[in-house]
Amino acid sequence: MRNLFKVLSIGIGAATLFSACNPEEPMANLKVSLIDAPGDYEAVYIDIQDVQVNPSGTDSGWYSLENAQYGVYDLLLLTNGEEAFLGEIALPEGKLSQVRLVLGDDNRVTIDGQDLDLKVPSGSTSGLKVNVNTDLVGGVTYSLVLDFDAGRSVVKSGNSGNYNLKPVIRANLNPETGAISGEISPTDLNAAIFAIQNGDTITSTYPDETGGFLLQALPEGIYSVVAQPESDSGLTPTTIDDVSVSVGEVTSLGTVLVQ
Repeated sequence: MRNLFKVLSIGIGAATLFSACNPEEPMANLKVSLIDAPGDYEAVYIDIQDVQVNPSGTDSGWYSLENAQYGVYDLLLLTNGEEAFLGEIALPEGKLSQVRLVLGDDNRVTIDGQDLDLKVPSGSTSGLKVNVNTDLVGGVTYSLVLDFDAGRSVVKSGNSGNYNLKPVIRANLNPETGAISGEISPTDLNAAIFAIQNGDTITSTYPDETGGFLLQALPEGIYSVVAQPESDSGLTPTTIDDVSVSVGEVTSLGTVLVQ
């Protein structure tokens, strides 16, 4: 498989997201990638400077991705299973309204071996906005794939010989994992909670001050959940077997009694 053609790598400092949120609020993880519907050109280079998401739908509700992989991408290489990972972000459970791409100045189309500038009306200022309008579930990992249609997005400007970029982008959001929730009793017990599959610990957590816990980002399958109290508590571990996890859903165990 061909390597993605990336001619510029730009490090963007991600904003500290939702610092005022309750730290115990369930968070969803969103991973964003870019693919292309092919176009009749030799190359279409897009200069991605920032990718932002907006949970609230307000003008001030934009947040940049973390672990960003920005730069100049040839869209025509992002086909047949190839995709460019742009970054990820943790979002509070609830609505995801929009995503937008902020473009730089190095946008080009290659025709007959010649690189021609692509003029972007507002991509470098307000960004290219794509509506998502869906709900995210805390503890679940989602894949948001931006399908950038190069063939429909590059438009020749009359007989001037110039080309404009009028982006046609489709957003596909799919859950990748599920989660397990519950509440330890007694609620003030200091215990580690493990999700185990085929003898391997997949993830673990600790209950919050109310006894609630959430085992996040679990691939679909069957798990054992083990509540392991501290050794000096005098209590024995509790194991719940055959816990089913489905993609995009949170399996509730209710109250898990440790005695």
